[in-house]
Amino acid sequence: MSSTRNSMSESAGNARTLAKANRRAILLDSAAALFAQRGFNGVSIEDLGTAAGVSGPAVYRHFSSKQALLGALLVGVSEDLLAGGRAVLQRSDDAGTALRALVAFHVDFALSQPEVIRVQDRDLDALSAQDLRQVRLLQRGYVELWVQVLGTMFPDRDAALRRLQAHAVFGLINSTPHSVHLHGGRFGAVAAKPILEAMAWAGLTRV
Repeated sequence: MSSTRNSMSESAGNARTLAKANRRAILLDSAAALFAQRGFNGVSIEDLGTAAGVSGPAVYRHFSSKQALLGALLVGVSEDLLAGGRAVLQRSDDAGTALRALVAFHVDFALSQPEVIRVQDRDLDALSAQDLRQVRLLQRGYVELWVQVLGTMFPDRDAALRRLQAHAVFGLINSTPHSVHLHGGRFGAVAAKPILEAMAWAGLTRV
């Protein structure tokens, strides 16, 4: 009987943990959409709660403040980019394959996360000092993955040039999905993907 009760208690605990994680994910998704639409300062805790299907005060069960929610959103996406970029390099056999895979990875990210990109472009300065430092550190790490691969492919290129190329390609890839969505363009993600990949590859390999 005791083992049965323990098992039931453990199952209930797992269910609560899963429900909390799901609610947190919903809040992050809702925040990305609302911040992208209205800007960080144009969204209230009550707005975030309503969008996520909870009361405003219930948001504080998951995040200490609206700023903390923004931090979790932007730090989280920066962590995902760095981890994803590292995984790309680990499974690539050579620099050319790695660069193509990095381009494809970043295009997929941009096409699937235009709202998060919009939030980062507009509201990065609304982060706490600690979260801003963390985002900057993670972003630098991600850029250096590209700089490293380009250096292997083009050892005669200065690191500053390779870094410039990486940032320029990020600008190209990151801005296009938002622009297409904003202006109601005809290109969907499937059609835009090969175009963006080809343009990014050209920008990185031709100087």
